[in-house]
Amino acid sequence: MLRRPKPSDSEADLLREQQQFLTSGAPSAANVIRRPDKRRGEAGEAGEGGGEQNGEDEGRQRDVVSIEDLPDQLPSLTPAPPKKSRFKASRVTFEDEDPEARLDRHDTHISAVLSRIVERDTSSTPISLPAFTGMAFPKVVHRTENSSQVPLSSAGGKKSIFARQIAAQRLKEGKTPLHCAAEPTEQNLPPESSMDTDLCDDAEPPLVSAPRLVSGQGLRVPDSSGETLRIHTENQARLQTMSQSEIQEEQNKLLTHLDPRLVEFVRSRKAQSVPSSAPPSKQPGGKSSKERCPLENVSRESGFSAAAVLSQKAQEVEMEGTEEEEEGKLPTPPAMMEEDLPVKPQKEWVHMDKLEPEKLEWMRDLPAPKRKGTRKEMQARFDFTGSLIPPTEDLPTHLGLHHHGEEPERAGYSLQELFLLSRSQVIQQRSLALSTLANILSKACAGKYQPVLKGSVTSTLLDAGLLFLLRFALDDSVEGVMSAAVHALKTLLVCAEDEECLDFTFSWFRGLASFPLLPSPQEEQDEEDEVLDEIMKETAKEKEERKSDHDVARQDVIKGLLKMKLLPRLRYILEVFRPSPRIVQDVLSILTRIARHSSSSATQVLDCPRLMETVMSEFLPTSWKAPSSPLPLSVYGLPQASAMKLLRVLATSGRHACARLLNSLGVRERLSCLLSAEVSELLLEPSEALRITTEAYRLWAVAAAYGQACNLYIDLYSALVKELQSVHRALNPSDHLLPLQLQRVLALLSLLTQVTHTAGCHQELQAGMVSSQGEECPPPPPVSWGHVTGLQTSLLGHLKGFVNSLENPVQKDSSLTLIPAYLVYLEAYYHQLSRQNCFKPVETLQELEQLTSEVLFPLFSHHVVQDLMRNLRSSSVVCNAQSSHQGPETTPSLPGLACPGWRDRPGLVGPSSPFPLLTSLSLLLQTVTGIHKGLSCKFSGLLLSEPVIVYLRSCSQATPTLSHTRWLLRHEHHLLYLLLRLAHRLVPCDVEVAKHASLYHQVALVLLPWLLPGSEYLAHELLSTIIFSKDFISEGHSGGPEAVELGELKLHEETHHHTSPSLQTVGALLREACVQLPSIRGCFLTHLAHLESSVLVSRDVFLGRNPWINSHLLPELTGPTLPSDWPFLPLLSLYERTGVPDGGALAVEELPHGALQMVTHCLQWLLLLEVWREEALKVIPPGAKLARLSCVFLCSSDLFLERPVQKLTWGLFRLLTRRSRLDSLDLNVPPPGLASFLDLYSALLAQYEAVSFGDRLFGCWVLLPLQRRYSATMRLAVFGEHMGMLRSLGVTLEQLSIPVERFTSPPEDSLPLLRLYFRSLVTGTLKLRWCPILYVVALSHVNSFIFSQDAAAQEVEAARHNMLRKIYYLTDEALRNHLLLFRLPQQNSESGFDVYEQLPPIRAKRLESVLGLQAAGMSKETE
Repeated sequence: MLRRPKPSDSEADLLREQQQFLTSGAPSAANVIRRPDKRRGEAGEAGEGGGEQNGEDEGRQRDVVSIEDLPDQLPSLTPAPPKKSRFKASRVTFEDEDPEARLDRHDTHISAVLSRIVERDTSSTPISLPAFTGMAFPKVVHRTENSSQVPLSSAGGKKSIFARQIAAQRLKEGKTPLHCAAEPTEQNLPPESSMDTDLCDDAEPPLVSAPRLVSGQGLRVPDSSGETLRIHTENQARLQTMSQSEIQEEQNKLLTHLDPRLVEFVRSRKAQSVPSSAPPSKQPGGKSSKERCPLENVSRESGFSAAAVLSQKAQEVEMEGTEEEEEGKLPTPPAMMEEDLPVKPQKEWVHMDKLEPEKLEWMRDLPAPKRKGTRKEMQARFDFTGSLIPPTEDLPTHLGLHHHGEEPERAGYSLQELFLLSRSQVIQQRSLALSTLANILSKACAGKYQPVLKGSVTSTLLDAGLLFLLRFALDDSVEGVMSAAVHALKTLLVCAEDEECLDFTFSWFRGLASFPLLPSPQEEQDEEDEVLDEIMKETAKEKEERKSDHDVARQDVIKGLLKMKLLPRLRYILEVFRPSPRIVQDVLSILTRIARHSSSSATQVLDCPRLMETVMSEFLPTSWKAPSSPLPLSVYGLPQASAMKLLRVLATSGRHACARLLNSLGVRERLSCLLSAEVSELLLEPSEALRITTEAYRLWAVAAAYGQACNLYIDLYSALVKELQSVHRALNPSDHLLPLQLQRVLALLSLLTQVTHTAGCHQELQAGMVSSQGEECPPPPPVSWGHVTGLQTSLLGHLKGFVNSLENPVQKDSSLTLIPAYLVYLEAYYHQLSRQNCFKPVETLQELEQLTSEVLFPLFSHHVVQDLMRNLRSSSVVCNAQSSHQGPETTPSLPGLACPGWRDRPGLVGPSSPFPLLTSLSLLLQTVTGIHKGLSCKFSGLLLSEPVIVYLRSCSQATPTLSHTRWLLRHEHHLLYLLLRLAHRLVPCDVEVAKHASLYHQVALVLLPWLLPGSEYLAHELLSTIIFSKDFISEGHSGGPEAVELGELKLHEETHHHTSPSLQTVGALLREACVQLPSIRGCFLTHLAHLESSVLVSRDVFLGRNPWINSHLLPELTGPTLPSDWPFLPLLSLYERTGVPDGGALAVEELPHGALQMVTHCLQWLLLLEVWREEALKVIPPGAKLARLSCVFLCSSDLFLERPVQKLTWGLFRLLTRRSRLDSLDLNVPPPGLASFLDLYSALLAQYEAVSFGDRLFGCWVLLPLQRRYSATMRLAVFGEHMGMLRSLGVTLEQLSIPVERFTSPPEDSLPLLRLYFRSLVTGTLKLRWCPILYVVALSHVNSFIFSQDAAAQEVEAARHNMLRKIYYLTDEALRNHLLLFRLPQQNSESGFDVYEQLPPIRAKRLESVLGLQAAGMSKETE
């Protein structure tokens, strides 16, 4: 119950109580009624409008106090102007008028006022006398008597019970009721008044028996009603003679002249008379009044459309229509009459004698859904299964999809209505709403709504507060509502196909590792922290704790749920509620998704009190009874595969978490219990037994990948051998459980692979412990190399059998599924074997030759594998990044893996994908060829096969983005890396493979900036072996530099102009760069030294050094390992250390030691890439290249003057300004990493003024952005702020490789810049001998401006005349002739431009018109 405010309440308490009151919906104790203001013309509605209209006005004009809408600033203290009377304003007064005379004129005698009063004519009003009775007092009449009352329709208006009793008594006595004297005419009025008929009829005007608005009262005639009817008849006759266009014209004229409030009043009178009028079906034309009056429809519908825009967030998902709007509308059904009632009212029923049609409308049958406009969006409605209901579909009402909300004729529920229904007091309604939301989320995750809905359903629901709704519902005490909320939350967080895809790739190379499912990081600007000292700043954890739940959930859904104490509630549900099996599975899936979020989230799951203990005791018991049915009513006390999967995901988060599970929670005992017995002996349903043992093997494999739980291998060795021996028996093609059997075998092979890696490290750890001398060193695992050598023979026999079974169509799919896992195991075995003391080279080489001839070569040559390889390009994520399928809905705060439908489409994980087989084969070949170098040439066919060549060419031209499929990219990167490593072995020794060396080098260059976090070791290996290898840059030793020199010579002959000698040395620079490739490699590896720790961690993972691995959760996926502009890295790092953004100064006095050599190597590498590997740098825009090369001038005051740097920078400038490149050089767009190019250009100008000494290279660099197509701001900076540089900018047209027309065309249109051009010329700041290029540019633009014939504004025209006059009267004859006689820029001319011999007639006429004198005879004078 709401309490009353107290005097002690503060303002915040009052506001809170006001909000509670408004939320409760309780009636207010007092209403604020706005009285009509007669001065504003608001009087008169009370008398004519009736009580119903007044009620509407009061409801519409009710004053509502809204605190939220108050302005942020206090109102001004200036008093408002006083109100002025309309009558006073209409009076005319004069200043010199006598006040006494004016008072006498207005202060008239009362007789003048009384003389203007006119009495109402009552001559025609009947006079009724009271009825005479013989009784002293009237008889007491009880209201239950039959004839004691009359219906409201005959009584007229709202009458009291007593008044109706008296009226009934008078009717019974045959007398006229007192109130009926003047109302019979009004009672029988038709639905429309004469005025509205004139305005709204669009067909033949109907004949109406009497007017609706006027009754004749007050007329000074004996028969007022007859006079009214006579006038009405004349109006009707005149309407009959008018055409439709005339009626429409008069209607528009009336609406134009009448007061809009009067028109609204007339329409309100018509609306009040509708219930008592005849049914619409009896009206002329058979249409309702709404359809017959389009003006009214427009006025009403416009208000509805405006309100529809202001809907809640949950209504923002709208359906896009595809059908045309119907021409005719359905007629409005007639009003409900008394005879239409299904139950007749009895006289004993209190207040049931009045028929209220508007309240009975909901009892009618619903009309058919109307077809709406196709171009407009419509609100989406869903059925209980989450399916979208088309807006025109007419569903039966027994389905329960119709309700009394908005659009009752349409079936289904909108998102807003489902939100309201989920907070209902009825339990079934809450449960139904939550279940429907769960179904909608499930279909949205699968992408079912994208073709028909605008916007993201999931994002819309989250913005509307779905997360808080579900969290509140989890606290419901009703188990049905709580269960529906759990299922909806699971549908929101977990995508079942994502989990299936991750399980499918678990047995791939490095498949047990995964990226954390974290949202993309968002930069947060905390203005308060910027002013604080470093010590005073809040830590990230403190900031997170200070945020509200809503702010946290908006950025990260999982973090928001953890902040809302979701884990304790889930523990309570499992421990106390003990829900049904489906809800248990949903809770375990939610916990698994939370554990995948990050290592900190996984730690919170482990730390939640009694949560993991409940999971272990209830769903992973050490002993259990066989279930009574395949689908038991409760899963408590039975082992669950989803619980084992939760443990596996938790163990993946880190070594420490895995150790806690094994040692503190008893996972070791559960593994031993589940894996020591046969599957048929587990007292479980067969499919569930296969699932849980598969998850047990996977969990054990994750533990073994840390070097843990290896003693179980010794204890269960016999059980593992028995499982291996029964592999072929278990894989029965006719068994319906074959997919589960395959996954179980793959999990077993993954376990054996990790145990082999761990055993291979035993010897190294043992030796390290002896030599550590007290230093920290991981202890050696209990399993040694001798424990795993016995399995290799058995597994190799399995592999041979599966390769042979490829010929059998029935067993082909099973063999292709298992072969990659066997190849990965063999790679682990031989990789670790080569590191053991017991390694015997001769025997191993013979064994590898036998393996190659009996297994690997037949496998690669098999037609099934060759057919599979043809799908390489179509299954690639890299090659199909742009044309890939439309991904599901993505929510930034809840990232997923985007795997819905992965089994039904071609892709990297699809059933027809060759990636797992080729990756495992290439991995084994890398190890085998590393041990036995002579076997390398036998596998050249893999690199030379047509599918691989086509695939590599597509990759070299691809530009993949970090889209929703980014987690799959690392598997494709593994294959590309392994193919390149194989090429690295074959290029030096195989001529055919060496022919494609440039292709392999191009692929390596594009792969390097694609590599994701966790692949730092692959990047290091590519840089160390292939990127800077002379063998892969074949142009360096096959005439490449000479070809470049010939091309330069040919270009020189075609252009016929002399260029700077330094521009013709690109060939020599390339030869020098090829010689310096080892030094260049060392330079780049030195600048990537900050990645050393990441490289070491990544190396341990890829080389199987399990005891050194701390986590199988990969680093956060924020972007690639290396930036796309990594070739500029040495130059950028030097600029960050020495240069300052403003230019013209240095942060240090001299360059660091070796800086010149470092910059030289960087420029050599960039020149080599620009000439021979242009495609590798296409991801860097030309503007970004120019900006990064500008660091050469900003790093130091004399670095650009060094001869090697000067030559290399000239060569790069020449390449960037080739005619084919100039159009793509866009400096108006900010380059990546810069807010704007103007800031960098300002720094360059300041540096040029300070230290350039007129250097031609630096001059070309600052001239490049002054082209006409770039922003005028940069030209204004030169001629406005840095005019001093014009004295030393002596670059000639021959030295600048850019056509001068790019500076002069089109003519300049910036008036301030033109004035600066003119000022610099006439003041002598800009001269031909100082700055020839800009002199020609300024001449060209000023000349075009002053002689332009285009119409322009007055200011521009005045500036033209002013300049022309000043030019004509210049004392410098040479400059005057240049400005007036300038013709065109001419690069071969000595001055750089051509001039007219004499002024052309058009220019002479222009000059004459401006100056008013004869100038046509002016001729060119010599300087």
